[in-house]
Amino acid sequence: MGDRRSDQERQEESRRILERVERDSQSFLLRSASRARGHFTASEAQGEDWTELWGRRIGRMLGLAFAVALIVWLIAYASGGGS
Repeated sequence: MGDRRSDQERQEESRRILERVERDSQSFLLRSASRARGHFTASEAQGEDWTELWGRRIGRMLGLAFAVALIVWLIAYASGGGS
């Protein structure tokens, strides 16, 4: 009977650990998404000239598009389609 109690305690502890890990991972994803949104909207440039703000936004979006295109090209090249 004591062994069964020990199993129940271990299962409860495992559930608590899994819930904490799930909460932490969701929190990390939310923080990462918030930081990415802030970066691409140039939120750190508030109060500056509107042309500089939009220049940053456009530059960052073009940089993202270039990085995605480069990754796609690299995957196509590595799979033998680029030669």
